[in-house]
Amino acid sequence: VVILNTGIAHRVGHNRMYVTLSRMLAACGRIAVRFDQSGLGDSAPRHDRLPPLSGGLADIREALDSVEKICQVSRFVLIGLCSGADQSVLYGHTDPRVVGLVIMDPTIPPTRRYYLHYILRRLHHLKNWISLLTGRSGLLRLATTHLRYRLQESDKLSPLTLQDLRFSPYLARSYAASAARGLKLLTTFTSPSPRHEYERQILDAFPEVSAGGTLQMQYFRDSDHLFTASRDRARLFRVIIDWLAVHWSLAARPRIE
Repeated sequence: VVILNTGIAHRVGHNRMYVTLSRMLAACGRIAVRFDQSGLGDSAPRHDRLPPLSGGLADIREALDSVEKICQVSRFVLIGLCSGADQSVLYGHTDPRVVGLVIMDPTIPPTRRYYLHYILRRLHHLKNWISLLTGRSGLLRLATTHLRYRLQESDKLSPLTLQDLRFSPYLARSYAASAARGLKLLTTFTSPSPRHEYERQILDAFPEVSAGGTLQMQYFRDSDHLFTASRDRARLFRVIIDWLAVHWSLAARPRIE
């Protein structure tokens, strides 16, 4: 199990959540690896001038290569939160060694229902009407950007970044390729989150991911994006460990405090 960085946070993770999770996985008999991608934590920057996202994906491949060589393993599950989730999706389908993904609050493109939820939640705030009428509305900027990407020819799109990922057709292709490969997906969503508006948004955006029973979803309605509360982290760890046990047999399950 390889755990990726979240944003610019180093491999410990917010609230040391990755330390706790990796130790629990190790107690189950799993090899659990945390590493800092280039330029983060204890890792030096790359010197090959790769764009940031391409460099991050190259880091994942190099980490898997090292673990495969040192530990003699050939199957991997990637775990990532936020940007780490997005990198997991973008990378996982390209490497036959990856058999599963645990993606927490990944980027999901806006859907028709997303816009409806967005509008309804904000209608009763006067400042939102003022922002809309004065051209400062976040929804207006989002819709305009979405439309621009839909109308732009794919060969004229700017280089892919995590910032514009929700509008990129490459994200949809990555989910489709993951489903075609039969990758097992565990997705967890927190509420509220700036990355989605309702529980089934991932299914509306990427209907193919539910095919063949390869997707399991968990919704943490009262948790924040970083699983700050210890009870939320405990539930998250339990969900991950149980999901792994269903698809890949584990030794004794550890006690979760």
